[in-house]
Amino acid sequence: MSAKQEKRKRIVFCVPQENPEFDLHFEKIYKWVASSTAEKNAFISCIWKLNQRYLRKKIDFVNVSSQLLEESVPSGENQSVTGGDEEAVDEYQELNAREEQDIEIMMEGCECAISNAEAFAERLSRELQVLDGANIQSIMASEKQVNILMKLLDEALKEVDQIELKLSSYEEMLQSVKEQMDQISESNHLIHLSNTNNVKLLSEIEFLVNHMDLAKGHIKALQEGDLASSRGIEACTNAADALLQCMNVALRPGHDMLLAVRQQQQRFSDLREHFARRLASHLNNVFVQQGHDQSSTLAQHSVELTLPNHHPFHRDLLRYAKLMEWLKSTDYGKYEGLTKNYMDYLSRLYEREIKDFFEVAKIKMTGTTKESKKFGLHGSSGKLTGSTSSLNKLSVQSSGNRRSQSSSLLDMGNMSASDLDVADRTKFDKIFEQVLSELEPLCLAEQDFISKFFKLQQHQSMPGTMTEADDLDGGTLSRQHNSGAPLPVSSEKDMIRQMMTRIFRCIEPELNNLIALGDKIDSFNSLYMLVKMSHHVWTAQNVDPASFLSTTLGNVLVTVKRNFDKCISNQIRQMEEVKISKKSKVGILPFVAEFEEFAGLAESIFKNAERRGDLDKAYTKLIRGVFVNVEKVANESQKTPRDVVMMENFHHIFATLSRLKISCLEAEKKEAKQKYTDHLQSYVIYSLGQPLEKLNHFFEGVEARVAQGIREEEVSYQLAFNKQELRKVIKEYPGKEVKKGLDNLYKKVDKHLCEEENLLQVVWHSMQDEFIRQYKHFEGLIARCYPGSGVTMEFTIQDILDYCSSIAQSH
Repeated sequence: MSAKQEKRKRIVFCVPQENPEFDLHFEKIYKWVASSTAEKNAFISCIWKLNQRYLRKKIDFVNVSSQLLEESVPSGENQSVTGGDEEAVDEYQELNAREEQDIEIMMEGCECAISNAEAFAERLSRELQVLDGANIQSIMASEKQVNILMKLLDEALKEVDQIELKLSSYEEMLQSVKEQMDQISESNHLIHLSNTNNVKLLSEIEFLVNHMDLAKGHIKALQEGDLASSRGIEACTNAADALLQCMNVALRPGHDMLLAVRQQQQRFSDLREHFARRLASHLNNVFVQQGHDQSSTLAQHSVELTLPNHHPFHRDLLRYAKLMEWLKSTDYGKYEGLTKNYMDYLSRLYEREIKDFFEVAKIKMTGTTKESKKFGLHGSSGKLTGSTSSLNKLSVQSSGNRRSQSSSLLDMGNMSASDLDVADRTKFDKIFEQVLSELEPLCLAEQDFISKFFKLQQHQSMPGTMTEADDLDGGTLSRQHNSGAPLPVSSEKDMIRQMMTRIFRCIEPELNNLIALGDKIDSFNSLYMLVKMSHHVWTAQNVDPASFLSTTLGNVLVTVKRNFDKCISNQIRQMEEVKISKKSKVGILPFVAEFEEFAGLAESIFKNAERRGDLDKAYTKLIRGVFVNVEKVANESQKTPRDVVMMENFHHIFATLSRLKISCLEAEKKEAKQKYTDHLQSYVIYSLGQPLEKLNHFFEGVEARVAQGIREEEVSYQLAFNKQELRKVIKEYPGKEVKKGLDNLYKKVDKHLCEEENLLQVVWHSMQDEFIRQYKHFEGLIARCYPGSGVTMEFTIQDILDYCSSIAQSH
């Protein structure tokens, strides 16, 4: 539609308020005047209703109150308009372009088409009448053609009836064919269904036959197979695997309802029960037979420090490993029974072997023969039940040249380390190492065999540790599954530890008894045991930190460490209990010499050891105890001067620490040197006052007067310290008297000092230096306090050197 046409269709009302005039806007503006305002409102209402009812493109009302328009419409009419609006819209047809063009041409040809609608309508009516008449005349003129057309239509209807009859007959024929085809289709469906069912049935039968049929050879092997020969074991193993596959086949739904399947399953169950009983009985007999053969070899090991080798026993039993795995998965009750029987038997066998082994070790340690049993080594119990004196005699006596022991230490239950030869300790170390070296492969081999034979899991990170309260005494495993289901991995790891603990339950007490014996023989043996046990624990933990061997050796290591600590505590206690003789000189204290021996032994034992920290802690405790008790003994000494006791013993300690170069005792070495130096100087100064006693007293008085404020050159005017008194004192100490006094001093020093430390010449040389220093000091005082007096000593420094040298050589 053109813009012009669009503009013509748009009619705008402009209605002034409260005025009978209004405007209609088409292409031009037409002004209208109503007779009254009410007529104007009625006309506008009528136009609005027509607009709402028939026009899609609504007329715009400008300056017309919406309230006036709503009120001007009666409610009933509004409803009818609303109700019939949809129908009116449906009947209304919009003019197409041609019709619009024709109407425009017509309206352009009539001048009154817009200004006078009634005249235009009358004109249109007249033209319509003329057209209707022309149409009627045309229809009347074509009547003949209409009759012909009607005749043709009648003939066509007849043809249609005939065609319908034929179609009906055809339909009847096709209906019979359809019924036949339906019957054929149904028959084909039944045939196909039958074939499908037959194929499925054949598949099910083949499945059951293939998976639930056990070969006659396998049945015979299960019923009669030889379980003693390798070929028979292999045949039984293959048959057992085949039976297990048949029993574990996953049946499809409905198979278990078949009688044949139930009968076959029952047959398999009977075969399994029969073979399981036969296998369990045979393996129990094998355990007994192997045990008998193993026991017969114990005699040859009774005199040697070796344990019997169980490798042949394990090798023969491992042939049944797959059958044990089969038994574990099919009949857990019998599997568990075999496990219990194996533990019961092996625990007795290993107990005999291990106790005999430890008996040999104890005999070799003590250097005795079978007669040692009367001293308390009863059988293989390893308990020391004899008297202390008997034990002392037993353990002290060597092959002929062992030294006697200190009775005081024997009474305390430990033998003095200083009374044993290095060879004896080396012998103990070798025996203890041999014991651990024999036990370690024995336990590892048995654990490996248990894992392989009983098909148990073992891993380096097994959680938890084994305790004695794991329900072993009841004869059953603490985590048993009576349902026949296999154990979870964690329970299987626990089972390995439980079985090992049950089988080797005698190892830990026997080791503890051996350790107690070694500690009785020599408390210093705890050093060897600590190093060896620590090394073996470290090795076992590297292999498997949670294994039975690692746990057991760790428990024993605690005992060894406790004995080591007790050894240190006993040494400190012995230091505190040392009593010195009032009639003889002290010399080097026993615990100082024992510390030297202990340190030398410990350094040789703990070289490159894993537990060096334990020794360093022990060193610290011991050296503190030595220092404290040396001072205590020095304070209590009556025969020997305190300074001599301190000097000699701290010199010995310093020499020991310097020789051994113990890094953790560097501070104590410096302290010992300082104490030795201080007390040496103190002793020298104290002793030198004896040979020139009066001269010392005189010059002490001179120094006192000077200290009081008297000038040095005025001291000679003092009555008690004049020149005459000085000459009188000096005359009392001629060279002969000085030498005599030095000789007496040398003898006293010789009586005070001990020969072991060999400090006499050191002390004498220090006294010589101190004497010369004092001589120079006296000469200085004479020169300052008695100037020009001409007073001098009656002996010179060279005389002193000659006197001291002569005295030292003469003794």
